[in-house]
Amino acid sequence: MATALASRTAQAGLVARASGAKGVARPVTGRAPVKVVACARSSSFAAGNGAFTAAAVRPARGLRAAARRGAVATRAKLGDSLAEFLVEATPDTKLRQLLMSMSEALRTIAFKVRTASCAGTACVNSFGDEQLAVDMLADKLLFEALRFSHVCKYACSEEVPEPVDVGGEGFCVAFDPLDGSSIVDTNFAVGTIFGVWPGEKLKDITGRQQAAAGMGIYGPRTIFCLAVAGYPGCHEFLLMDDGKWVHVKETTEIGEGKLFAPGNLRATFDNPAYERLISHYLGEKYTLRYTGGMVPDVFQIIVKEKGVFTNVTSPSTKAKLRILFEVAPLALMVEQAGGASSCDGLCVSALDVPILGYDQRTEICFGSVGEVKRFEEYLYGNSPRFSVANELEANPRQ
Repeated sequence: MATALASRTAQAGLVARASGAKGVARPVTGRAPVKVVACARSSSFAAGNGAFTAAAVRPARGLRAAARRGAVATRAKLGDSLAEFLVEATPDTKLRQLLMSMSEALRTIAFKVRTASCAGTACVNSFGDEQLAVDMLADKLLFEALRFSHVCKYACSEEVPEPVDVGGEGFCVAFDPLDGSSIVDTNFAVGTIFGVWPGEKLKDITGRQQAAAGMGIYGPRTIFCLAVAGYPGCHEFLLMDDGKWVHVKETTEIGEGKLFAPGNLRATFDNPAYERLISHYLGEKYTLRYTGGMVPDVFQIIVKEKGVFTNVTSPSTKAKLRILFEVAPLALMVEQAGGASSCDGLCVSALDVPILGYDQRTEICFGSVGEVKRFEEYLYGNSPRFSVANELEANPRQ
């Protein structure tokens, strides 16, 4: 009996020490006190530990929730993924879905451009343009991406210039699947241009009604350049080795700088005003940066934050650039980057020219405000939009 009591006493002392009790491991002469002391200490420890754990978990969960809310509320920043950027740039979930779908198509086209045939298909589109195999492949990929997005009602491209019902609802998209495809075999940079309009029509609209516009640039690096209406700046996303798009640059200002890309130089033969403008660039020692591909020639203005792109007509050289597929989307990107445009010989922004037909063509200038002002003064005699009086009216001194 004494041996059993001693054994129970020793066990109680071990429990008490494990519970953190001080001075409880002394001999105890009765069975009931041993049980009461051990259980009381053990229960108080468990209760205290549980209370501590619950108190610790509640603030931790609250902090995590606050961090998630803060991440959404924080302005999109460099290093963000495309998906993270879009959460900040627009509350419209359908627009986010459409732009993510377009990014998937651009990523696939970037790979296919490196391997697809540059041979002709012996076909022409309804505009009379020869179609290349690589054109048609890019066109197919974009139509598929828009169809599976489920948020696009009509899609229209330079290769298929009549709207196609792709089964979704919310937006319409017009695109040039591979601008500059004729220079793919020379290994110059080429690209995709697209504009997104809300609703269900792609004519009797203006570029200013776009919800977003973008271009993919396929060169030594693959870039997705994107502007979302109502969200500041023009944004560049770099395609990484793991297939992710990462936000690498935001452009909000295009300043003055001596860099020019003069398209359709043949027009200088019988357009004296254009000849004088080109002479000005040469006389002022501007740097010539022109590839013959509209995507890289306009994109350099955004990425370098300076320069001018011109494409002018004359009696013997007609307009080639289409407002719907090329000019209006590029205008949204350039103007949101802090630049300007001049379209159709009207001394107005390309975003304000009514788009009345799918094949509507124009002459165009993109660049800094100063360069577009100079373009209008040389070509049309004046630039009322950018006059000093208008600038003072728009920005009165406080």
